[in-house]
Parts: sequence; structure tokens; C-alpha cells
Amino acid sequence: MGKVNVTIKATNHIDEILNERGFLPPEEVRSVILDNVLVDTGASQLCLPADIIKKLGIPFLEEIEAKTAVDSRNVRLFKDVSLEVKGRIGRYNCVELPEGSQPLLGFLPLEDLGLEPDLLHQELRVLPKHGKESYVLL
Repeated sequence: MGKVNVTIKATNHIDEILNERGFLPPEEVRSVILDNVLVDTGASQLCLPADIIKKLGIPFLEEIEAKTAVDSRNVRLFKDVSLEVKGRIGRYNCVELPEGSQPLLGFLPLEDLGLEPDLLHQELRVLPKHGKESYVLL
């Protein structure tokens, strides 16, 4: 079975809004580019290590209970991450992982952005936005 890794750009969405309204210069918008993010369809959320969350300065939302492969545990949920993957952009909450962990891209952002892992070719496929093959379902 193949493994898919991807490069993502994570940005503090609140900083983006402040920049758009003229309150924050573009160079102060907190953003990181992360290589080798594991596309994990067993995870539902975007999951970022604590050090990346701190660097982005995104706000804490709440503590939730999450199921893992072996048990359940409490994790911290943060909000307002602007995520760019393969040219597609969306805004998401993210689960905090221990510092130094590999970031994970779960199935909710994948579906929302119209991205699909191709395990055979070990890449992320961009699904069409238009026409009969559009990934958008109503």
C-alpha cells in the first residue's frame, strides 16, 4: 500500500483578515509552509504539532476527546487556520499534536478541497471543480 505526503501552507486566518482590512502589514501575517505532511484518511481533521500552532498564533477553541488507533484521549482544538493545498484554499480547525510530530491532513479538509489520495502513484489528485465530474455534490 502506498503513502502520500504533500506540501501545505498554513496561515493564521485572523492575520489574513487584519491584513485585508489594512490593520496588519503583509509581512506580519503568520504563515508556514510544511513539507512531507502525511495524507491520513484515518484522521478526520488537520493535525498540527504544538510548535507550529504556537508559531502561527492561532486561537485555542476547546478541549475535545478524540479516538486514536489504540484508545481515546483528550486533545486541544484550535481554530481559524487558512489551509492551502495544491492551489485549493479553505479554513479549518486543527487538532494539536505533540511538538515535533508529523503533521496530518485528514479526510474532512481533503473532501472539502476536492483532493483525493492516489496511493498507487503516491500523490494527491486534484478533482475537477466544473462539469459533470465536479467533486461538489449538492
